[in-house]
Amino acid sequence: MIANFFETYQNELIQTGFIIGILLVIGIITNVLIKKIGSKSGINDARIRLMRRYVTVSLFIIGILLESFVFGAQFEDIAVIFSSVFAIIGIALFAIWSILSNVTSGIIMFFNFPYKVGDKIEIHDKDFPIKAIIEDIRAFQLHLRLDNGDLVTYPNNLMLQKAVTLVEKDAIESDHSDDDGADAV
Repeated sequence: MIANFFETYQNELIQTGFIIGILLVIGIITNVLIKKIGSKSGINDARIRLMRRYVTVSLFIIGILLESFVFGAQFEDIAVIFSSVFAIIGIALFAIWSILSNVTSGIIMFFNFPYKVGDKIEIHDKDFPIKAIIEDIRAFQLHLRLDNGDLVTYPNNLMLQKAVTLVEKDAIESDHSDDDGADAV
């Protein structure tokens, strides 16, 4: 029975092997590039892992799509399935567009964000101006530590919409270096 399966689907299994191999190579290359870009830019490991996870999931979805064609699915069948799925997802995503906006902003901030964890920034918002130290940059929001010690979570999409000024680079390290100097005296 197993031998019959391999004989029947020999070409499909060979094509599957090639697809998996190519997607693995692409995945390894993109993960290495993301790690190099993240390390060069001084981005923390949690954000690098998050971007690598996004790439892995995207390649997995592409692999499933390619495999469906390899095993005989017609374009019309796939189009019907995807249009149905995207209609449902579209309705659901419209309800949670803010979350998606923050995730997309998080991806943009990974590759092009001039501020790092530890920097002191000022967000110029007329309703709620903030001067704080960036404590963490997550998928949905930034964690900002105010001067009075309060923790503020600030959405990623607003970070890209508001004017932001760098007040002090690596404010956390400079605070610790001041403490070390005071202890030595």
